Amino acid sequence: MFENLKAQPADKILALMQAYREDPRDTKIDLGVGVYKNAEGVTPVMRAVKAAEQKIWEEQQSKSYVGLVGDPAYSDAMIKLILGDAVARENVGAAATPGGTGACRQAFELIQMASPEARVFVSNPTWPNHISILNYLGMETVPYRYFDSETRGVDFDGMIEDLKTAKAGDVVLLHGCCHNPTGANLNLVQWQEIVNLINAQNLVAMVDIAYQGFGDGLEEDAQAVRLVASSVKECLIAASCSKNFGVYRERTGLLMAVSNDSSQTALNQATLAFLNRQNYSFPPDHGARIVTTILNDDALRADWMAELEDVRVSMLGLRQQLADELQRLSGSDRFSFIAQHRGMFSRLGTTPELVEKLRAEHAIYMVGDSRMNIAGLNAQTVPILAKAIVDAGI
Repeated sequence: MFENLKAQPADKILALMQAYREDPRDTKIDLGVGVYKNAEGVTPVMRAVKAAEQKIWEEQQSKSYVGLVGDPAYSDAMIKLILGDAVARENVGAAATPGGTGACRQAFELIQMASPEARVFVSNPTWPNHISILNYLGMETVPYRYFDSETRGVDFDGMIEDLKTAKAGDVVLLHGCCHNPTGANLNLVQWQEIVNLINAQNLVAMVDIAYQGFGDGLEEDAQAVRLVASSVKECLIAASCSKNFGVYRERTGLLMAVSNDSSQTALNQATLAFLNRQNYSFPPDHGARIVTTILNDDALRADWMAELEDVRVSMLGLRQQLADELQRLSGSDRFSFIAQHRGMFSRLGTTPELVEKLRAEHAIYMVGDSRMNIAGLNAQTVPILAKAIVDAGI
């Protein structure tokens, strides 16, 4: 049997990480991997996470299974964090998942189960694993224009034109905030136009929100997903706690199925439980319990929000520093988009050849499509990166 297996394409980001580790140059800079790093290059355990783990260690009496969809208290806390009061709780089915990736996978499986002929419209570009999972499941994907390589902003006219070709029942996959990999985001006026189009064409919205709190703030970053959930007939929301709680390895995610008809919720909830049972039975609990403990404890929540805000502001500061340094070195404001983007990533909009030149000549590692992780920088490496970008002719 095993001889029939075929080698799969290497994950480009994981391959980049390996190349970085093997590079002997002391001056190397890692802007490829998608995790937050502080100024010392460390992905820290947040203060509130440590305190919550201590509390759990002292109080938890069992490691038995919790339930097929996880602890209801986790779902309640996350739904409140993401949706606020935009949608009644009785209209939301929810299931804990192994990370945001698990939430996306379960959402795609639900779509395939409910509407096998549905096409999934994905932004060009999008997070590569969206495409990888959809292809693996044999689901048809349709790219829609999103990133304008000239302005490094959103090609909104192109996006609307492409989405108008969607048929009733097709799914539109949207990034809730901090678009990965570009960093370019829709404004609320544009979100409203997307919602209007979805309703007019009887489409299904799916929102992937993995960076709440990394863009303009916890509440601000949730505005778009709240608008969608409260305005459309039904939608799916895949959420991740990896970034905003820093619990990457705990694999902590949530999938929500939102319907404006509360009588649909019981079936949605049962379907989510069924899908969990087929894929991994019971979802991981430790990360979910950490998140629940933080969100339901006023002091821990306040400390978490303060540290998350520090993270957000530090990334905005690095963005502004890099844009300013590039303006100084190039004598041009063509890099001002870096300060306008939000989240961990920005896409430079350059060629794979120039990205390779940055790696070969300057030991700067970023993904081949020119996505760079702003959180991989610090105040000392920003000038180094800026000079390398200008010297490379970008």
